[in-house]
Amino acid sequence: MKPAVGITSLGDPTRVRILGLIRDAQDGRALVGDLAKSLELRQPTVSHHMKALHDDGIVVREPDGRRVWYSIAPAHADLVGSIVGGREPADEPDLERIADALSVRFHGVFSRETVYAVVLDSHRRLAGHSQSPMLTSRTAMFAAARLEALHRDDAPTPTVPTVLFVCVQNAGRSQIAAGILRQLAGDRVAVRTAGSQPVGDVRQSIVTALNEIGVSLGGEFPKPLTDEAVRAADVVVTMGCGDACPVYPGRRYLDWELDDPVGKSPERVRVIRDDIERRVRSLLLELFPESLPAATRA
Repeated sequence: MKPAVGITSLGDPTRVRILGLIRDAQDGRALVGDLAKSLELRQPTVSHHMKALHDDGIVVREPDGRRVWYSIAPAHADLVGSIVGGREPADEPDLERIADALSVRFHGVFSRETVYAVVLDSHRRLAGHSQSPMLTSRTAMFAAARLEALHRDDAPTPTVPTVLFVCVQNAGRSQIAAGILRQLAGDRVAVRTAGSQPVGDVRQSIVTALNEIGVSLGGEFPKPLTDEAVRAADVVVTMGCGDACPVYPGRRYLDWELDDPVGKSPERVRVIRDDIERRVRSLLLELFPESLPAATRA
């Protein structure tokens, strides 16, 4: 009898993502090459994970000529579902209810029609690149952030500075910078992120690298770049997104030349993370030159 699946077999975050991609594939099966492309990993790396999952009986192989399809073993479908998480509900998201809630939150600031228009557009933008089971709640968060940005842009005297970090996929460099700035500044700075070509989720390598230094991304996820996010920012920091970021007068624009951590080794990701932290600390010192401890200024 084959031994029960151990925790170590499913404890690797990359394997969890692989299983999620297989489960959510159109016919419930996938090729190693397609998985590697989706994860932006080398095929040998994915093949290594697939061998481990196959050896434990979590996935099954289906040879098809020179190709091999992988699917989740029926006996472990419930286990995989509990680890990977639920699917997006079949019913349409209740965007009307989201708009109703945000209308209460922004009562006296925006009309119900304006709120609903932002909710509808936010859902459309996110659905274009994300298959997350949390798409509906992310829509509410994204719409709320956009409405806050619009409100801030109209406000005569903002109370705290806003920093917007922009990279291509909003899944690596910008999330690292935002997470570190939130940890260092707390509520003294409003921190936003966006991507010129956002992907579905933050890279697991980024989550791991930040967790190593005690930084949590919480519920953050990749978001499209919008005009209102740029208009509401005092400082816009771009990282490899080229000319995608619109330019508005009165904003400070910085361009940080940083390696893209996607597909890099953990050691290289740490180097990029630490480089970003040095830049964030320098930026924070410029924003609050008199209020930071000497250790932060060093």
